[in-house]
Amino acid sequence: MDATMNFYTQDYWTWWIAVYLFFGGLGAATLVTTFLSDMYLHPKKELVLWGAWSGIIMLGVGSVMLFGHLLDHMAVIHVLNPLVLFYQPHAWIAWGTQFILWMMVWGFLYALPYMRESPFFMNLPLVKTFLQWDFVIKVANKCGQYCRLCGWLATVNGIGTVVYTGLLLQSFPAVALWHNPGVPILFTVSAFSTAMAYLLLVLNFFGHKQEDRPLRVFYERTDVILIATELVILASFFFYLQRGSEAAAISSQMLWHDWGWLIGFIGFGLIVPFFIELKGVLKGWQGPIPIMLASVMVLVGGYLLRHYFMYAGVYAQPW
Repeated sequence: MDATMNFYTQDYWTWWIAVYLFFGGLGAATLVTTFLSDMYLHPKKELVLWGAWSGIIMLGVGSVMLFGHLLDHMAVIHVLNPLVLFYQPHAWIAWGTQFILWMMVWGFLYALPYMRESPFFMNLPLVKTFLQWDFVIKVANKCGQYCRLCGWLATVNGIGTVVYTGLLLQSFPAVALWHNPGVPILFTVSAFSTAMAYLLLVLNFFGHKQEDRPLRVFYERTDVILIATELVILASFFFYLQRGSEAAAISSQMLWHDWGWLIGFIGFGLIVPFFIELKGVLKGWQGPIPIMLASVMVLVGGYLLRHYFMYAGVYAQPW
């Protein structure tokens, strides 16, 4: 006799996991974008310091959100041990923890030489004392000498962190919306789009300088491409879910019949900033306000994507 399937919306991974995934992806993508820009595009001390420290803080906030909701807080000791990857290679949280930890370490080391040259950090008494320790000076000099090595080690771990945020969800076979090979791609594209938006906000808010224009234009063009890619992936998701399992179809109905998803995320989180940035790339804007507004929309949209993905997670029970 066939069992009757009952469908339930999961109610444990809610807004707090959405915050974790959002800040984890945004923080890591911000660090990667900042370091690659500094190494190969437009060396800029202020951008490195803002990008590095804001990225580290975002990763820290996201990690605290996850840690606060662990059932066994002492279990974090196991995932902090890198050896766990050898005997539990399928543990995505362990991989993510290692990526985040080393991303923060190498990100700090990359920014350390810039901190010693920054009047802001050198005017903070405790920070100045720390930066003047002989050991710290030697480490900073070595990091400055091998800055690209530090940058690439941070970049590899940052990309691992970004992709991990999608793989973590994709590894749950019980929820059809999440157990989708497109989830890591969607979350990766979204993370780098929000990183571009955040850095555009930084560049425009802290001085709309003419020498930064090539970098701003590059970020705007890249974000336009990323938003367009995200829209294509979302369209593919819609058709995939419609033709998938019944649980996937229910998730699709929840998303595509929700005005918050359609207007808040798709409309004002993707389509509107896409056209604002596209107009900026093609013809330019008088002043930074439109691009800053578009950047805020992209950042809010990045959170809404993860928020609605949590609340539309449907799983089936055969009883």
